[in-house]
This record gives sequence, C-alpha cells and structure tokens, in this order.
Amino acid sequence: VSGGDAAHAGPATRKFARELGVDLSQVKGSGAKGRVTIEDVQAHVKARMSAAPNATAAVVTGGSGIPPIPAQDFSQYGPVERKELARIRKLSAAHLSRSWLNIPHVTQFDEADITELEAFRKTASEDSGVKLTLLPFLMKAVATAMKQFPEFNSSLAPEGDALILKQYCHIGFAADTPNGLVVPVVRDVWSKGIVQLAQDCADLARKARDGKLKPEEMRGGCFSISSLGGLGVSGGFTPIVNAPEVGILGVSKASMKPVWDGKAFQPRLMLPLSLSYDHRVIDGAYAARYTVALVKLLGDLRRLAL
Repeated sequence: VSGGDAAHAGPATRKFARELGVDLSQVKGSGAKGRVTIEDVQAHVKARMSAAPNATAAVVTGGSGIPPIPAQDFSQYGPVERKELARIRKLSAAHLSRSWLNIPHVTQFDEADITELEAFRKTASEDSGVKLTLLPFLMKAVATAMKQFPEFNSSLAPEGDALILKQYCHIGFAADTPNGLVVPVVRDVWSKGIVQLAQDCADLARKARDGKLKPEEMRGGCFSISSLGGLGVSGGFTPIVNAPEVGILGVSKASMKPVWDGKAFQPRLMLPLSLSYDHRVIDGAYAARYTVALVKLLGDLRRLAL
C-alpha cells in the first residue's frame, strides 16, 4: 500500500490530488481525525510553490508537487536555437501558473449586439477628436454591471472564509508588448467618462509598449479585460483569472450575423464574449445574470447613463 493510498481522504480529494500529482501522504489533514480535504491539497500545493527558491523554475520543473515534463535533448532530432525568455514572460508564467492552480475556473460564452455602439463610437471619435476604441466602452460597461453584481468586484480573503468587497473600481487590460504580456490598471472607472477612459488606456498602452510602466500602474486591479479581436480572433477563448481578482472578460472579433427580430433576419454586429470566473466566489447563476446585464449595457448605450 502506498503512502497516498493509506492517507485518510475521500474519493473527491484523492481524484483532485491525482490530477495535481500530489502524494497525499505528504499532506497534513485538517479534517476530523486528520482527514485530508481538497483545501488541504490546495494549501499544500500553494506552500510548495511559495517555498520554491525560484517561482519560475517551479513552474517548469514541477517544484509545486506536480510531476515535471521530462527533459529532452531536442538537438538529437535536428538543429535548435536557445532563446532566453524576457523577464516579463518569466514573471507572467509564474503568476499565471499560480492563478490556474489555485482558482477553480469556469468560462461561459455569450454575444453582445454592438451595432449601435459601433456606429456611435465612430461618430464620437470624430466629434471628440480622441481616438475611441472599443476598450473604454467595454470597461465602462463592465464597471457599471459590477455595481449591480458586487461580488465580481471582490477578492477572497486569504483564509477563504470571507469576501473583501471593494468600494472602488480599478480595471486592468491586457497589453501585448515586444517583451510579453502586461496588465496596466485604469483607476476609478466608475467616476470617469468614455473619453477620459480612452485617454487613460492610450497613455498606459504607450507606456507598456515603451517599457516604461511603473509597478504601481499594474497593481490594485479589481477585474481584467483581455481583447484578442484586434488580432483577428473571431471565436471565444478561455482567459485565466488574474488573481486575486475573481473575474476576467475575454473579447473576440465582432462579426455581422443575421439576427431574428421577430419578423425577419436583420444584419447585426455581434461581439463574442468569454467570461472566466473563480467558482469559489461566483456561481453559475450569478455569472449568467452578470453576463446578461453586461450584454444589455453594450447593446444600449443609454443604460450606461443610468
């Protein structure tokens, strides 16, 4: 009998441990009579990752208790070239791995009719003299919906027994740079208009491209938005929650589709949305109601003024 088989744990915990490659005999149980729970396994993995001398190395070598991918000599199959990862990519790898391991992710998909929004965006860009992309509209809609569904503007307490509900709204957006992905954070979205949000996004994106973002400009986010539409991605995708946030919105390329209006099919510009969330904090019904509210806001700009 192996140590893992002898451990006092239920079937669900054993299955969870097997998926993560964790030896249950190494996990201290907090349940009745030393029973090992799923939370104990999560804590064990988190502790192993924290104890690793190099968080990035832990991701690659399996230092978190997960069986590592066996090393291979690829040169035996043909010519190769070694390219060192940029520091940003190393940090992102460690952070994304921690988020994926610690957060039970759920992603749900929907579409928003942005026909009127897109027409207004083009006109408003000309009138204001400011280049208005879709991002500030998405940011404002996400923030407005969070007032109605405040659990999306929260973080789970470290002990896992309470929610920290935030009375402010800062939203991050994924920015692609030559050195890797960064997430600048726009402050005080609730109190800003579309034009100001557009200017803030443009300023932060420029700093990101130039490698001049300050650490404090990437901290304090309540929610994140990742848009791949500009790169031509037309289908949905599964963005990883940016811990300690509990939700992230993935946005793909909008396309014209025939939509039934009750009498005939009409051409409408439909925007694919992918909402990933922390299932420890957000349940499916709550997320569905949030998504419905978000879709309504994007479909009717007048709702943003309410």
